[in-house]
Amino acid sequence: MGGARDAGWVAAGLLLGAGACYCLYRLTRAQRRGGPGLRLRPSRSAEDLTNGSYDDVLNAEQLQKLLYLLELTEDTSIIERALVTLGNNAAFSTNQVIIRELGGIPIVGSKIKDPNLSIKEKALNALSNLSVNVENQIKIKVYVNQVCEDVFSGPLNSPVQLAGLRLLTNMTVTNDHQHMFTTHITDLFQVLLSGNGTTKVQVLKLLLNLSENPAMTEGLLGAQVDSSFLSLYDGHVAKEILLRALTLFQNINNCLKKEGHLTIQPTFTQGSLFFLLYGEECAQKMRALVNHPDADVKEKVTIIPKF
Repeated sequence: MGGARDAGWVAAGLLLGAGACYCLYRLTRAQRRGGPGLRLRPSRSAEDLTNGSYDDVLNAEQLQKLLYLLELTEDTSIIERALVTLGNNAAFSTNQVIIRELGGIPIVGSKIKDPNLSIKEKALNALSNLSVNVENQIKIKVYVNQVCEDVFSGPLNSPVQLAGLRLLTNMTVTNDHQHMFTTHITDLFQVLLSGNGTTKVQVLKLLLNLSENPAMTEGLLGAQVDSSFLSLYDGHVAKEILLRALTLFQNINNCLKKEGHLTIQPTFTQGSLFFLLYGEECAQKMRALVNHPDADVKEKVTIIPKF
């Protein structure tokens, strides 16, 4: 990690177990540089640093020591607190850059393979905050396949799955890395249809990002999707889900228009999303939604082509 492995920090007494706990405590003692009213209060314990009771932001030196501690210790409780602290600090744009320049992304990224699900979740949350920075995404993209595997094979609706989905959603905000999801689209729809309301919303956010990119349209429409997908367009579906499902249809339709494919039917197999969206059953649901009591839903339906 380069500068993070300074001999002075080792000599300062970084030890495993109780010694490491003491080092984490000492990290919180320094003052943060900043303007009036931004003074960093000293923390009495690791809990003070991570409980979010006030706005503490670590400086570069503190972040450097925290990253080195995260590398060295095997104490799961310290690892969790360190990841939470890094994740909280990664919510600030300045620290997103500092953590990257200190070599922190691979240190945090290595923890997503930890068998401890709580550590995995906190590592994913930290990477999610770091991924808001476009330059950070270049380093984080190496973990996309691993995160996809965890999302699709892990416990449904679990904190780990949701944390992974949030990270993947951030990674698809721009078109730069969306091609990495081409082989995972069918799996995304499976999680969408199997998950609870919270999971459905998060998967739809990710799919909406993909659906805005014409380069992803063929992959989306060609995905094999269970016919239960159309139940998302039932009038009784929660508004936050229904509106996103309608926007997904709208985005795909807009991309088809841009590519000039509306009048030329591409080759899609039976059971694909294309046959679901442009089939008669979906048309009936769209016509029914024109009379939906919610104005936002009705407005969204009117944008989609008449059936």
